[in-house]
Amino acid sequence: MASAERIDSRLQLTFENGVDPTSGDPIYKSKSFNNVKLDATADQLLAITEAITPLQQLVLYSVKRNDTELITED
Repeated sequence: MASAERIDSRLQLTFENGVDPTSGDPIYKSKSFNNVKLDATADQLLAITEAITPLQQLVLYSVKRNDTELITED
């Protein structure tokens, strides 16, 4: 049987960065924050996002948490 252990976490904020003049599709720009505490809750990450967003010039589009897990055999 396999087990998974979370070993890394990252917060990724995606912002709207204009519109493609040819296709009319939105263009996005991402900013990542590494070394997020593994036990940080979604509420805590949202609070940080709300503190960071007013410092940005672009409009926030999405917030993601990317976790990396080490999978080992028991």
